[in-house]
Amino acid sequence: MHRAGIDWGLTPVDTFRAVTTQDDAGSDADDPSSLASEAGSTDPRVPRWAVPTIAIFWLGFLLTFVIRHVFHRLSGLLVLLLVSIFLTLAIEPGVNLLARRGWRRGSATLAILSVVFVVFVGFLGAIGTLVGTQIADLLSESETYITESVDWLNSTFGTHIDPQSVLDEFTDPDGRVQEFIQSQGDEAVRLSFAAVSVIIQGLSVLLFTFYLVADGPKLRRALCSRMRPARQTQVLAAWDVAVTKTGGYLYSRALLALISAISHWILFQVIGTPAPVALALWVGLMSQFLPVVGTYLAGILPLLVTVVISPVDALIVLIFIVAYQQIENYLFAPRITARTMEMHPAVAFGAALAGAALLGPVGAILALPGAAMMQALLGGVGERFEVINSPLTDVSVRERARRTREADG
Repeated sequence: MHRAGIDWGLTPVDTFRAVTTQDDAGSDADDPSSLASEAGSTDPRVPRWAVPTIAIFWLGFLLTFVIRHVFHRLSGLLVLLLVSIFLTLAIEPGVNLLARRGWRRGSATLAILSVVFVVFVGFLGAIGTLVGTQIADLLSESETYITESVDWLNSTFGTHIDPQSVLDEFTDPDGRVQEFIQSQGDEAVRLSFAAVSVIIQGLSVLLFTFYLVADGPKLRRALCSRMRPARQTQVLAAWDVAVTKTGGYLYSRALLALISAISHWILFQVIGTPAPVALALWVGLMSQFLPVVGTYLAGILPLLVTVVISPVDALIVLIFIVAYQQIENYLFAPRITARTMEMHPAVAFGAALAGAALLGPVGAILALPGAAMMQALLGGVGERFEVINSPLTDVSVRERARRTREADG
């Protein structure tokens, strides 16, 4: 009897073992329990760590979404708080001075904030009045201005522009100029609502600042009560440096703005520029609170106002702005900022760009006091060493004296 799969050339013992092994294999293949045991060796069940990992992933995703949504909703409030903190650092030295002279902190804070509010509203009102007056004057005297401007262009550059054709294009109801003017009606309404929003936000900043300054000692006591004495010393020292340097920096900027405004007011008054006070305030504030390019950006408005009346006067304004910037850089600024903090122009410009990228125009303005505060805090970190003499580190005598005064102060 032949049995498939068996080599009959083997010994009887080997043949018996082969037959037995083949029969056992066949019986195991027909046994359902054997099949189940083989299936169990590749168990498809999910590992124990997979479920917690998936849960943590989705929980983190949902939490990130919620935080992002909340931050987006509260971003405006966070900006207002940031402005309030810097304004607090700016006015607290003045409040402390009045408090040492017997004023209550609430009254001293209210008095300084009232001055800030009056100056802010007065500045906005002056600039708004100036712009509105110039637009109304330009529209009412448009024929005269256009004729004089075209005659000046023809006589200066040898052009042959017909003033009447320019006037016809300007006054044509279906022309591009009139269509542009009519299309700005909705924009004027939008700007009005934006102005009201700015005023409300300004009042909110003043309210936050009032509480932060008036209750400053209480707030600091509440924070320090959660810290060890050594940590309290470090926190209070850092706060004192921030207040001193930030406040001093802003006060020095305000003083430079006042000098700039007075100087430009004298020029505008002499050459007969319209609204000299408003233009002088614009140049003074913009030139000091926007780094490096602030003076030149601030000069655009008086140039536009002056060039309509007299191009020669506009040239005088341009020369004066450039000359005053040099005088301020080498005469006024080193003396005023010697005891507060002077920032390198590159640092100031980079800080303004970073602040504008993060928070827009508000960030560009806050970047200067923020960078000044960080420079003051980081300036006291680490050990200082004497610098070796080298052509790469040599500075002028005036610069060395200034740095010596800053180190002593």
